[in-house]
Amino acid sequence: MDDGKPTGPQAKWWSRPTTGRPGRAEPESRAPGEDTPPAPPGAGDPAAPGSAADPSHPTASAPDHPAAPADAAPPGAGREPQASHPPRPSGAPLHEPDAYSTPPYGDPGPWAPAPPVQRPTPAHGTPVPPQAAAPSPQHPSPVPPPAGVQGGPAPVQPHPAPVQPQSPQHPAAVQQQPAPAPAPVPAQWGQYDPWAAPGQPLTQLGPPAGTEPGRRKNRRGGAFAGVLLLTLVASGIGGGVGAYIERNGGLTTVELPQASRTTTDRAPESVAGIAASALPSVVTLHVSGTAESGTGTGFVLDNRGHILTNNHVVAPAGTTGDITVTFSSGETATAELVGKDSGYDLAVVRVRGVSGLKPLPLGNSDNVRVGDPVVAIGAPFDLSNTVTSGIISAKQRPITAGGEKGDGSDISYVDALQTDAPINPGNSGGPLVDTQAHVIGINSAIRAADSGKGPERGGQSGSIGLGFAIPINQGKRVAEELINTGRATHPVIGVTLDMKFTGDGAKVGTKGADDGPAVTKDGPAAKAGIRSGDVITAVQGQRVHSGEELIVKIRAHRPGDRLELRLTRGGEELTITLTLGSSSGT
Repeated sequence: MDDGKPTGPQAKWWSRPTTGRPGRAEPESRAPGEDTPPAPPGAGDPAAPGSAADPSHPTASAPDHPAAPADAAPPGAGREPQASHPPRPSGAPLHEPDAYSTPPYGDPGPWAPAPPVQRPTPAHGTPVPPQAAAPSPQHPSPVPPPAGVQGGPAPVQPHPAPVQPQSPQHPAAVQQQPAPAPAPVPAQWGQYDPWAAPGQPLTQLGPPAGTEPGRRKNRRGGAFAGVLLLTLVASGIGGGVGAYIERNGGLTTVELPQASRTTTDRAPESVAGIAASALPSVVTLHVSGTAESGTGTGFVLDNRGHILTNNHVVAPAGTTGDITVTFSSGETATAELVGKDSGYDLAVVRVRGVSGLKPLPLGNSDNVRVGDPVVAIGAPFDLSNTVTSGIISAKQRPITAGGEKGDGSDISYVDALQTDAPINPGNSGGPLVDTQAHVIGINSAIRAADSGKGPERGGQSGSIGLGFAIPINQGKRVAEELINTGRATHPVIGVTLDMKFTGDGAKVGTKGADDGPAVTKDGPAAKAGIRSGDVITAVQGQRVHSGEELIVKIRAHRPGDRLELRLTRGGEELTITLTLGSSSGT
């Protein structure tokens, strides 16, 4: 049903939209003296030829380049609002519609409103992506009139696809072809606005098309996290390299691995523990006399300053020589001779004015067993505080040492402890201690490899593992006598032995000293019934093979001890018991 409204598509005119009620034209205010141009024929007749309703009119169909929709503007590029003009009466247009939708030349006058904003159109067939236009305060976007108002602006249409030529049979038919796939649009086409207000930048300041602020923020956050992680890793590597260089002295300096320093105490029964306990009580003696000098070792007996050593250590001093004692701490003091005995090879000296002395405890040599570990301490070749270790190799080794004087007065007879602990010249007089750091012997002699003639004292030959020590039980008795009386006593049986006898045992001689009897009158042997020519073969059940061994066995006891002797007389074995006598030593 035709209600008088145009049925075809609304034509787009270069006229401003009218305001007011539908179908009523408002008079347009003009300047005085200005003529109104005549309206073209058929301008107000929808059915007149050449009107918008005529299908044969070029503008009946969609133009090749319609006006760009308002929402097609690029982001940030606002469309300028058009100047406001007084309303014009609806009717014929001021000029013929332009099929190419181009604005009139020159600036718009008061009779012609400013043309709507046009976007530069790319080459034929190139679609332009829709972009939103931000309204400008100077040129607000036109607001569509209410429904039913004629003469208002036509709805903004997006760019359609190119129009195909019309068929002769159906001139009004418009063939719409599907739009080709959108091609990339150069950035300048989406950002350039030739109709923008003066002073506007030619390129938008916002983010480019297709970018999102959130994504950029996420990218920036990820980049920051990566940089932070890389910084931490680099600092860790740098710190590790710096610590390695500082600890190892550089990349080119070689420093070998080493265990850390510890202060753990050693077990008391270990060699280190024994040495730590015994060394403060051991001293080094330097002796000098008119003819000779020597070096030896000693150890502290008590807090009064008494020191026990060998007789052959202090012998070079004589009666006018000097004896200097050096303690393990390095402190030195002058010592004086208290007493000595050549038969036991023992001597006692004393230091005065020295405080803090630490006596070395004495053990019991009768408790020693072969194989027991021992430690020897001394100053071999004047090397103070030397510690060596070994075991007890044998017990009751009868040895004799000395005899340099030729009269036998300087010969020592020792029922010695044998040890393989290295003992060298300078160790003489030093202690031989057990695992409890108790003295069990006094180092006195070694078997020299170059002599083969028996134990030697003070020789310069080195140790071959044959060292001998005076048992501490004997040394204790002799030391006590020397401290108390200045002289030591020797146990005797009252006989003179034939030292040239080559048979097994100790033979009583035929003559004594000064051509006297071999058996001392009223002596222990005479009382027990021993005669000249008897051969003594055992003492206390221990075999005796020579005269030296008999002397050693007897001197291992104290005067007054009762001994059981076994002897042979004319091929007959006899057992007798006697009480040991005493004599003064030298």
